[in-house]
Amino acid sequence: MSAATETPKPNLLELLWRAGPEGSRGPRKGLTVDAVVAAAIDIADREGLEAVTVRRLAQELGKAPMTLYTYVPGKPELVALMVDFLFASMKRGEVTGLPWRARLSVVAQDSYLLYRAHPWAAAASPSRPPLGPGQCAKYEHELRALEGLGLSDVEMDDVLAHLLGFVRIAAQDAAQADAERAASAMSDQEWWEVNGALLAKVLDPERFPTAVRVGRAAGEAHDSAYDAEHAFRFGLERTLDGLAPLVEQR
Repeated sequence: MSAATETPKPNLLELLWRAGPEGSRGPRKGLTVDAVVAAAIDIADREGLEAVTVRRLAQELGKAPMTLYTYVPGKPELVALMVDFLFASMKRGEVTGLPWRARLSVVAQDSYLLYRAHPWAAAASPSRPPLGPGQCAKYEHELRALEGLGLSDVEMDDVLAHLLGFVRIAAQDAAQADAERAASAMSDQEWWEVNGALLAKVLDPERFPTAVRVGRAAGEAHDSAYDAEHAFRFGLERTLDGLAPLVEQR
């Protein structure tokens, strides 16, 4: 097919909003963009985002690899579609009538739970993702938690970006801890049982008095060297504390 007659690839917004002419880029019988995206999410949930390739996806769907390019032109577009699909289908807690801290806690918890269920999505979600229907619905719901607090529109956006930035980092840290635990094939308690004796020898309380004391107290309190859920809860409260002067002065 010549360049003059080749059907142009749909841009990302057309794909996100399913605004392109259906069927314009080749045979689509028995397959849809939604089916391709759902299969890609399933692979990413089981094996990580790096496992999502056109060849692997084609095998999963029982199609020739080149066929998938008639639905999604490349992996960047596919990842954007995957994230937007999650945003569209995520659970959203009710915020109406709650105090402002409780509202923002609901917003943060919703996103954190989404990223914990789909660990790859936190790293794949840019701070300003393309405005697909899922992203727009998520943004609209989250902004309602800030409505009526006396903040300007720009401040509402700033507060939300700051809060969700913390959530993404917390979720990525939790996913990393999960990955390290899985790679070691040991629970935290098992790891300490294996390595505790050596650490007791090398961590000299006279050389590292504060580190030994605080590390021991934290480990006993959380029953591990790092408790992702505690870190999220603690960090969320401190993030809200930081936002309090801006919100409450209004």
